[in-house]
Amino acid sequence: MGRVGVDEAGKGPVFGSMFAAAVYVTERSHLPDGIADSKRLSPTRREELAATIRADDRIRIGVAEVPTARIDDPATDMNALTVDAHARAIDDAVDGCAETIRGLCDACDTDADRFARRVADACRTDVDIEARHGADDDSKLVGAASIVAKVERDAHVAAIAAEYGDVGSGYPGDRTTREFLEQYVADHGELPPFARRSWSTCDDVLATAEQTGLDQF
Repeated sequence: MGRVGVDEAGKGPVFGSMFAAAVYVTERSHLPDGIADSKRLSPTRREELAATIRADDRIRIGVAEVPTARIDDPATDMNALTVDAHARAIDDAVDGCAETIRGLCDACDTDADRFARRVADACRTDVDIEARHGADDDSKLVGAASIVAKVERDAHVAAIAAEYGDVGSGYPGDRTTREFLEQYVADHGELPPFARRSWSTCDDVLATAEQTGLDQF
């Protein structure tokens, strides 16, 4: 029986895409040693483990990106987008597999069972899905998916930084991110193209910039 673990990275940032990753194996022993929830690992260690996972032809990987345009679409919401991303990553990882497949997702909903049902319904493949809160911490397979997703997200942010300068982690609580956003709006009079315009952080920065402009008259 094949097993697939799924997790996401980048659900909460104000900058850039969200990524979901699925890691599929027929034997858990195929996974390398040292896997843990990506948040517990250094960037260098995450990159090393992701490279090892990708290099092993016994392990299959699926990745789904959710760009800012979809995140800002008023016709959807983050819960629906996360369900869709998990399902797309699973389908990508298990495409062509003939055996019975069981999946475990890190639950991205307060109701883990509901999240599992929604992901299973969204998959093209027939997969028996379970979801648990904290699965990235207690399942090696979901931990592997969390590493792959986080490395994808980090590479995405690095590409943004290479073009625009240091944007920090992209999270609203990151001082570097906040200062970059405020300065970009002050310089350009608009949000950067990779900002999630529907986030309240963007509304706050735009409102502050507008008020500052009015105060100067």
